[in-house]
Amino acid sequence: MKKSALDKWICEKENISYLTRDILDELQLTKLNKLLSRVKKRKGFYSCLPEYLTSLKELENLPFTTTKELAENASSLLLSSQSEVSRVISGSTSGTTGPSKRIFYSDKDLDNTLTFFAAGISEMVSEGESVLITMPFSGGLGELIAKAVESLGARPIRAGSNLTYGELCEIMKQECPSSYIGMPIPLLSLLRFCNGKSTLKSALVSADVCSSLVQKEIENLLGSKLFPHYGLRESCLGGAITCKAHKGMHVRENHIIPEIIGKNGRPVENGEYGELVITTIGMELMPLIRYKTGDRACILSKPCPCGSVCVRIEVEGRMDDKLRMSDIDDVLFDIKELIDVKAKFIGNTLEVSAYVLKDNETQKEIQKRISLLCPNNKINIEVCDNNCKSLYLGKRIIE
Repeated sequence: MKKSALDKWICEKENISYLTRDILDELQLTKLNKLLSRVKKRKGFYSCLPEYLTSLKELENLPFTTTKELAENASSLLLSSQSEVSRVISGSTSGTTGPSKRIFYSDKDLDNTLTFFAAGISEMVSEGESVLITMPFSGGLGELIAKAVESLGARPIRAGSNLTYGELCEIMKQECPSSYIGMPIPLLSLLRFCNGKSTLKSALVSADVCSSLVQKEIENLLGSKLFPHYGLRESCLGGAITCKAHKGMHVRENHIIPEIIGKNGRPVENGEYGELVITTIGMELMPLIRYKTGDRACILSKPCPCGSVCVRIEVEGRMDDKLRMSDIDDVLFDIKELIDVKAKFIGNTLEVSAYVLKDNETQKEIQKRISLLCPNNKINIEVCDNNCKSLYLGKRIIE
């Protein structure tokens, strides 16, 4: 089996001829100490940290950075002048409350992400192929993906996230894309709406939780294994990619040191689930040290069949016990007539709106299943037609 494209990408980025675990550990420690030296001189948010560590294990003794601290201390976390800022992403993300976060990126940060995206996309896309991109283009994510596709000699189809199912089906008919990059539920919705007329043969999904049930439903319709990707704003949108072994997502460890911590705040053994904590040693403008992502994940314990030395993660969702859209997805999306679903709380009542292919007994079945999650509910059903579009334009949350 071909080794993950990530290893080759790391070698190219770091100007090294080959990669071993020892080399990667040494690289991480060197970059971590350079980062600690930078933040010490900056005399900003991290000025209280030591300037030097003798081992990566000592990282676990440093304090965490929280979402609240990130939101309230953006200027003191920035390691350069505003003139070097190429892009800023602002706003709250799902699962966060309080002040919105501002994340700053330099040209180098964005270029690193672009080439990282290209490495991940190359696992499923070849030169000359067409790729349907349904990620939002307003914040720059869609365009980064499109440029990564172009760098591989493939053709991006910039659909964005706001087209109707009818418009997407027409693009499918006219452009015949063989691959898809976007969020998982919109992909499942599109495949079901196309009803066997899709030209897609492979897909990379990201930017939202993809439950095992949703992944299974997509793969059955697609006829191939999915390539999940993990990213977040705090890591300049790129974090971990899937190789052809499809056994977890390889972390870009030349730029990110991942940890999994338990409820006591201490690291857990590989293979155990906990909260994903990242130290972004490769970020130029706004590196974060031991940032608590709020995502429930594990670092897989066994080596990947592809032979990569980069650790792999699996991400299950958020750490808190709130009812989430992924919970609703898990109980509903094996209903084959279901196209999309949206939920919001009005008082104590969970109001669920759904697109379906046909409304025979579907509403009763949806109500029955939703009642297991929330007894107080109201179900609204609409038969999906060409003029309907995804009920969420971004990450799916219960409002």
